[in-house]
Amino acid sequence: MTDDLPFSGIKVFDATQGVAGPHATMLLAQYGADVTKVEPLEGDWGRTLGKMYGDLCAHAITFNRGKKSVALDLKTAEGKAIAQKLASEADVVVESFRPGVMSRFGLGYDDVKKSNPNVVYLSVTGFGQSGPYSKLPVTDSVIQAFSGWMTLHRDAEGVPMRSGMIAVDVMTGLYAFQALSTAILKQVRFGKGQYIDCSLMQSAAAFQAAKVMEYHLEQGEPQVLYVPVGTMKTKDGYLNVTAMREHHYTGLCKVLGRDDLAKDPRYDSREKRIAREKELMPIVRAEFLKRTTEEWAKDLTEAGVMNAKVNTYDDFMKDEHVAAVGGLPWVEHQGMGALPMANIPGIEPFATGSAMSECPHVGQQTREILARAGYTEAEIADLAAKKAIGFEYPTKQAAE
Repeated sequence: MTDDLPFSGIKVFDATQGVAGPHATMLLAQYGADVTKVEPLEGDWGRTLGKMYGDLCAHAITFNRGKKSVALDLKTAEGKAIAQKLASEADVVVESFRPGVMSRFGLGYDDVKKSNPNVVYLSVTGFGQSGPYSKLPVTDSVIQAFSGWMTLHRDAEGVPMRSGMIAVDVMTGLYAFQALSTAILKQVRFGKGQYIDCSLMQSAAAFQAAKVMEYHLEQGEPQVLYVPVGTMKTKDGYLNVTAMREHHYTGLCKVLGRDDLAKDPRYDSREKRIAREKELMPIVRAEFLKRTTEEWAKDLTEAGVMNAKVNTYDDFMKDEHVAAVGGLPWVEHQGMGALPMANIPGIEPFATGSAMSECPHVGQQTREILARAGYTEAEIADLAAKKAIGFEYPTKQAAE
């Protein structure tokens, strides 16, 4: 690991599962932290999100790169003791269980703080540590519905729709990472730890803060930002078009061959176009049906009108600009072949052979982590015999 990365030397006890918590700790690892992923013998349930390849899937790889895995059975006294020892020696503890679960294992904030008073401790939950919903089970979709997110995405009949990806989990991971980063800075500068309550609900609210405020100010009927804007059906596909300013609108009208729309007194200002959106947009959409996406994109771009073809992921991966900036390198991953790994702004590009590009298998570093914590080979063998620990998938457990 590179010594000059900002979090080099920071030890992280990562007891998170799924996406939100693992995303935050993956980012810590990418910036140099020594992240120990503590997971059950069967592995983090996030390894099952989608089609599995052994004990891996796309989500597991994406959100666990750069970590080391130790597999522990916390229901055994031995497994619990190991976890408590690792947490007592960590600079940062991150967990994503329902309120009270970590305390039952002697790993709650108050427990860890007794032996590790300056620890930074962050909990990821659905609704937070208190309040009437704090104990409820939560998924990304639940918070998309609860937070109002789904009302931004409606089908042709106006039915609220969930986003096709686990967007709230991913954004929660980002908020958790920024909270951890500032807490670590405080810890390093002033020697003080802290407890951080990071919920999916609050992260979704923070992400949508402007829309929530807008909804209040405009009595539930917020106006569109500008018109025309949206996805246009073309002769052979779809194109997103944004006419933000006056010169964009006049340029769009020229490309459409409808200079009359630019001069029409009903539509010759932003305010008028917004007021007559339902009247203007069908006229614009009808014009786009006459030519192909490529034809429209070429002419709109030349006219300085912002636009983009609605790509598939395949289109995106093959795009010449993405290739030119190295935005999506193909990286060899253990047992998986070459995978497209989107680079993260501010982090060194992913590359084959780099530990930062690898997601560990379940318990892949169990022996290494325990040896580093002071356990002897004999003790590790005994722990395996008691099924308190597990080793790398797909090898059988040592005790079997």
